[in-house]
Amino acid sequence: MSINTVTHLNFRGEARAALTFYQSVFGGETIVVTYRDAGNVRTPSDADHVMWGQVTAADGFRVMAYDVPAAMPWEPGTNSFFVSVRGDKTEEITACWEKLADGAAIVQPLGAAPWAPLYGMLRDRFGVTWVLDVA
Repeated sequence: MSINTVTHLNFRGEARAALTFYQSVFGGETIVVTYRDAGNVRTPSDADHVMWGQVTAADGFRVMAYDVPAAMPWEPGTNSFFVSVRGDKTEEITACWEKLADGAAIVQPLGAAPWAPLYGMLRDRFGVTWVLDVA
C-alpha cells in the first residue's frame, strides 16, 4: 500500500485561473469540473465555478482546487498551509521558482540554505505560500 498527499486549495471564483497558472508552471494536464457539469448548481452564480479541479504532471506534481460555494463561508487563511515543491535538480526548481514568482511576494529569496543547496519561499499572486527546495 502507498499513501500520497495532494494539496487541495480552496478559492472563491479563482480556482480555474489558479489551476491554469499552476499548469503553466509545472506542466501536465488540467481537469476541471464545474458545478454545472456535475448537476450541482445551488446558486446560479456558482454554475461555472470549479467544483473539482486538478493539475497532474508526469513527474508526480499534483494539486487540486475548487471554488467554495457562495452559500458557504470562506475567508482566505493566513499561513494556513504551505505547498512544498522538492526536486533533485537545481535547474528544475529554479525554473518553477521563476514562473511562480510572477506577481508573487518573495518571503525568502531562492538561494543556498543550511539544510538545502537551494531553498526559497514565496506567496504567489493567489495568496498561496510555496516552499521550493532541492533535496
